[in-house]
Parts: sequence; C-alpha cells; structure tokens
Amino acid sequence: MYIPAHFAAGDGLVSDLLTRHGAADLITSTAEGLLATFLPFVYDPEAGPRGALLGHLARGNGQWKVPAIGEALVIVRGADAYVSPAWYPSKAEHGRVVPTWNYITAHVYGRLIVHDDPGWTERLVRRLTAKHEDGRAAPWSPDDAPAAFIAGQLRAIVGIELAITRIEAKAKASQNRPAADIDAVIANLRAEGRHRSAGDVERNRPAGK
Repeated sequence: MYIPAHFAAGDGLVSDLLTRHGAADLITSTAEGLLATFLPFVYDPEAGPRGALLGHLARGNGQWKVPAIGEALVIVRGADAYVSPAWYPSKAEHGRVVPTWNYITAHVYGRLIVHDDPGWTERLVRRLTAKHEDGRAAPWSPDDAPAAFIAGQLRAIVGIELAITRIEAKAKASQNRPAADIDAVIANLRAEGRHRSAGDVERNRPAGK
C-alpha cells in the first residue's frame, strides 16, 4: 500500500479499526487465480504473536478448499467520504485545490488456517453474535433458536483464521491541508451527516493545526 508519512496510521488507530469493524474482504492468491469473499471477522489480539482475524465461510464457498499461495490478505475499511475543494477557504485564496477522498483502511496479511470443526465454529459464531448484538434492547443469542437447527447451521459453515504476519494501514483524513481547510472539512462532513468521517479528521488532526 502507498502510505505517505503524513497518512501513516498509528497502532492505536489500527487496533481500534480491527476491533470495531464489521465485515471485510478476504483475498487469496491460488492456483485457480484470485479468490475473494466479503465476510464479518472478529479480531483476537491474543491469538498468536500478532493476533488473528477469525471468521467463517459457507461450506459451499470453494475459497476455503483451494490452498492459498503465500500470504492471504484481508482489506478492512473504516469510514470514507468525498471531500469537495469548494469547502476549502484556500480555494478563494489561490484556487490551487482539487477534490479528494478521505478514508481509513488496513491491509492485514497472514497465514490462512481452516477450522472444519463444529466446536470451533460455534465459539466463533457466539463471539460474532455477541459483538454485533451488544447494546441492543433485546439481543439475540444462538440459544434462542432450537439446538438442532443451530447444529445444522454450524455444519453448513467452515471456520477460518488469518494468523496475522503484518499490517499496512493508512488514515487519509485531510492531515496535509492547512488548519482552516481542516476546520471546513470537519464542518461540511458533519453538515452532510458523515459524522464518522468528521470524527476521523478530528482525531487525526496534526498537532499545531
């Protein structure tokens, strides 16, 4: 990933992104070509020396059956938003401005491990469910469904684990703009209802701007 120094993401931001994200793209290079699946993951920082991303695939999805060549890749995305040059006060000063796109992303590389084990997948499904049901007025649990039904659903999936070997992360959040332009980006993103992107600009604002 191309990462200019002023857009480099710190460890805290990366950890937050992996912990809070919903779903991401799993990409593997195989003898059959590139294979990709969009699926939810749970980040486990204690799994192995660099942590792991845990998820599951449908048993009918052939990606888990085809060995990956080298590292697998998971592309995790945070909020993203278009930034109009019309927002910048510097447009009125000199006009040397262009549109851009703000975003936060991490490319997570690792060794892909398949867990064809109902016990493993049940623990994973419970972790995924707890993560996304947390805070709801009436959170759903796998225990709310008939046990035989859940057992059948578990037989239809296969667990996967990306044992992380390295992470490349980028936070492009207007850090390269003057202070007045950053203020304007935050205000206009909020006005458009893009509060997550506005918050990213605030959190990644360079000291002194």
